[in-house]
Amino acid sequence: MSLPPAPEITRLLQAWRAGDDGALDQLTPLVYGELHRLAHARMRHAEPGHTLQTTALANEAFVRLVDARRVDWQDRAHFFALCARAMRHILVDAARARGSLKRGGGAAVVPFDEQLAVTPGSDPDLLALDEALAQLSAADPRQGRVVELRYFGGLSVEETAAVLGVSPQTVMRDWKLAKLWLARALRHANQARPGASP
Repeated sequence: MSLPPAPEITRLLQAWRAGDDGALDQLTPLVYGELHRLAHARMRHAEPGHTLQTTALANEAFVRLVDARRVDWQDRAHFFALCARAMRHILVDAARARGSLKRGGGAAVVPFDEQLAVTPGSDPDLLALDEALAQLSAADPRQGRVVELRYFGGLSVEETAAVLGVSPQTVMRDWKLAKLWLARALRHANQARPGASP
């Protein structure tokens, strides 16, 4: 991914927050393509029959961010971090709307691709993943953000490091530890389901 120039994005975000509606017009083409790419990275692993499309996810995330005008935009990295969080919430909301609150009863399966392959053949449902990620974020906020940015936002190790202001080595260490933590949490959640084999 090639993020748009940081100073320009930051300047436009701050101008827009200050009330310059023209800044949003200039900002949109700079960030929308990247937002669509992030949505595509997330949606290419959606389960069959998923009704939310890439463009719809990108549009909904953009609308939510536009509605967040009161956010104190720090910089471009902050914007894309909030994009990842918005996509996570949209996907979880869509899973709930499809009636997947009852685990195992039509729950949205989220394949853990090679980036987040925690155990072979382990495809947790989206709601279980969201719950486990919330628990991880409470225990270690940075690891939670690493997963959110990489898995839901589709950012690379280097991009995640730039967003969080840490080294790529720190991101890789957090990524590995978070995957282990999530694998254990999801395994326990799966075993706790009614009718699950021990």
